[in-house]
Amino acid sequence: MTRQTTGSWRDYGAVHLPAPLSAALEAFMEHGYHGTSVRDIASRAGLSVPGLYHHYPSKQSLLQGLLELTMTDLLRRSAQAIEEAGDDPLTRFDAVVESLLRFHMFRREQAFVGSTELRSLDDEYRPTYIGHRTRQQRMVDEIVIDGVAAGVFDTSDAKGAARAVATMCVGVSTWYRVDGEMSANELIARNLEYARAIVGYHER
Repeated sequence: MTRQTTGSWRDYGAVHLPAPLSAALEAFMEHGYHGTSVRDIASRAGLSVPGLYHHYPSKQSLLQGLLELTMTDLLRRSAQAIEEAGDDPLTRFDAVVESLLRFHMFRREQAFVGSTELRSLDDEYRPTYIGHRTRQQRMVDEIVIDGVAAGVFDTSDAKGAARAVATMCVGVSTWYRVDGEMSANELIARNLEYARAIVGYHER
């Protein structure tokens, strides 16, 4: 079911983050945002606290910097996947779903922090971050709406189905393991079946 062509949106190597953000990600995963101290992040990054503050003036700026890089990467990959898929609604749907799944599998820790620490964002940045998430959701919404209009999907609630699909993909970050029973491609194929069922696709 997955397309076998190669595109950079499918390519995931090691995560390359600036040392302070890499340290913050590790600490947030272990202790949560509120349970993490700036001193701990500085120590993990091999910096003094003043040295860390030279790059990131607060723990909040570390969280925001991490989430900005995460969302920029996610949105770029999704947009590229959709563009490469062409005009066919089903192909576009499969592409955006696969892109979301791959991101939440192979950038699992970043995605997990993005989902769980929304409550920790300050009031100034929160609307920006929510805007990124809304942009991602609209990509899925528009594809499902177009698919319904073209008679490819028969869901009676296009936006609701699109939200359910996106939520399923995001949820992968909470349970996916590289050493799990199924390979990444097998999991993607299985979840594409679920996603197609949610939007009411029936092979003809």
